[in-house]
Amino acid sequence: MSDWTIRLAERRDVNELLGLEQAQFPEPWTKNMLLDEITNTETRRYTVAVRQGAIVGYLGVMFVLDELHVNTIGTLPGFEGRGVATSLMDDAWRDARERGVVRATLEVAASNQRAQRLYSRYGFKPVGIRKNYYARTREDALVLWADVVASDESKPARPTLDS
Repeated sequence: MSDWTIRLAERRDVNELLGLEQAQFPEPWTKNMLLDEITNTETRRYTVAVRQGAIVGYLGVMFVLDELHVNTIGTLPGFEGRGVATSLMDDAWRDARERGVVRATLEVAASNQRAQRLYSRYGFKPVGIRKNYYARTREDALVLWADVVASDESKPARPTLDS
């Protein structure tokens, strides 16, 4: 059992999220970008994993018609491999099914094997490459798509390791 809870992100979380972005990504989102995403609840859903009052992970998704796009996911350094990202994805997957989402997509750095393993457990498969997608590193991104299954029985078994 996890020792964190999942809740919707709030404006007050933006500074912690900014710190996580800066710790995780070579091209972190800005404070204004994060605020815009968190407050756009019509088409966005941002959640945080909170442990003892501190955010240890977050996930941001966007809804376009009957599709879900994973915008960002991150785990506090030192919390990788504990199931935080899996908990956030499980929560997003439940919400997506409730909304009637049929398919999901995302881009992931071609070198990010840990994230690719996480996504594959949710049925994501590569369908293309975006060359030089990440401006700072010039790294390619894999474009992944997955079908969002209609029932919990079809979801993959919960793994023991996580990204």
